[in-house]
Amino acid sequence: MGESKRQRIRAEESLQRCAGVQTPAGKIQVRWETSSAATPMGQLAYFIEFLGLTGLWSRWTETCPLAYTSPNAPGIADILGTWMLSILAGHKRYAHVTVIRGDGVNPGLLEMNKVISEDALRRALSAIPEDKGVTWLDRHLSDSVIPLLDVPWILDIDTTVKPLYGKQEGAVVSYNPKKPGRPSHSYHTYLMAGLRLVLGVEVKAGNEHTGSHGLPGLLQVLDHLPEDRRPTIVRGDCGFGSDTLMRPLEERQQGYLFKLKLTKHVKRLIERLFRERDWTDAGQGWEGRDSELRLTGWESPRRVAVLRRPLKGGMLIAQEDPSGQQLLGFIEADRKHGKQMTGYEYAVLVTNLDHEILSLGQLYRDRADAENAFDELKNQWGWGGFTTHDLHRCQLSARAVALIYNWWSLFVRLASPEARREAITSRPWLMSSIGRRTEHAGQTTITLTGLHAHFDQARQVLMQVSARLQAWAKEIAEQLLDSTVWLCVCEHLKQTIAAVGPPKYPSLLAISEGNCGF
Repeated sequence: MGESKRQRIRAEESLQRCAGVQTPAGKIQVRWETSSAATPMGQLAYFIEFLGLTGLWSRWTETCPLAYTSPNAPGIADILGTWMLSILAGHKRYAHVTVIRGDGVNPGLLEMNKVISEDALRRALSAIPEDKGVTWLDRHLSDSVIPLLDVPWILDIDTTVKPLYGKQEGAVVSYNPKKPGRPSHSYHTYLMAGLRLVLGVEVKAGNEHTGSHGLPGLLQVLDHLPEDRRPTIVRGDCGFGSDTLMRPLEERQQGYLFKLKLTKHVKRLIERLFRERDWTDAGQGWEGRDSELRLTGWESPRRVAVLRRPLKGGMLIAQEDPSGQQLLGFIEADRKHGKQMTGYEYAVLVTNLDHEILSLGQLYRDRADAENAFDELKNQWGWGGFTTHDLHRCQLSARAVALIYNWWSLFVRLASPEARREAITSRPWLMSSIGRRTEHAGQTTITLTGLHAHFDQARQVLMQVSARLQAWAKEIAEQLLDSTVWLCVCEHLKQTIAAVGPPKYPSLLAISEGNCGF
């Protein structure tokens, strides 16, 4: 009897061993199948196809600066594949890697030999040289966004705080609005507005959270971009409205829009303009006025836009006097008498743009969308975790999470160009299904079983995306396949999302649309 036949007989015998379970619906038989290859992320095969045809996966693994000399060491694909699958699964700790070690489908699609352990992953990241590792990931972060930047776009800069609960390097007690007194790291982030793609991120100590600490990273992002792909506007909140940050931007002739802190000199300007007329509409109940302001330390006056909005309803102000007695004050807004208001909300913007007040007000309000990206990266991806004692691996993990987030976001926009879907909805929709791998006559098949109500819709859009990618690949010379399919993806996204056209590959789009039914 041949060995393959013995294995088949043993598998059949194992399937026949059932255990009875008593349930409210009656007694049922439970069969344990230990030899089949399955995964809870069956639909991930389509994302892996996206990474393969665009060359994103191959370029990432081929340029990895990690070099092992031991013949028993895991391969680069095993390390990076384990890292990526863990991030895609929504993990926040290295210990969670154990969850995906039973995946019998997706590692093989990435040409991995195995899913490594959490300790092996931590050791591998520690073995990556710090300078080379940061340069490697920064390059791929930039490459994942640059093809989309030849249209007008806005660069949002902001800082988010990551609370820490151990003795990590850089864990310093400083500004922490959610958990005061808790040590933290500061994530300085540079985002492409609208698509919410990350161009760069730096992890710094908790007390390095101001705009001046993020300035070197900002200038690095700007200086590494080609002249024709730099942002139209650099935008930030009041933490960035300082001369230290604005002067380098002006030297580069870079447009900016920042909010100013309400210091005493800024308040004097508000008082001077309050009684003047000719306030213009700034949208959503705001009105504004143009002016100039030169604060202490500024070499020359800068244009500012003073915005105000009447308070709605009543407000209660609480204060304690020297004796400890609490004093209360009420501000009432009488809507029946038009603008006879006693309270106003103010904001002062500083800019070197020549836009009118209405546009400036809307541009700054749109900046709030950056907070949605931070919320998604921290709570739905791995920015809230993957913490180690050394800052080096925290830097690598922050960049890797941002990179995988960019790749997944672009893939989801291919499937759903009409709306921006966060991971909390896109992962269950486009990733979660039971996938069972079978092999017969040299053909490998993955059978998917749905786990949610929108499984049929997911099947349709994923098959459309796959057909579109394969249509592009068929029309491209083999030696140019990777980079050109990636460019086709970016051109298609610009056309469908930003209505930028005509596309550079009309014949490919026509073929794709004919095959996909878009």
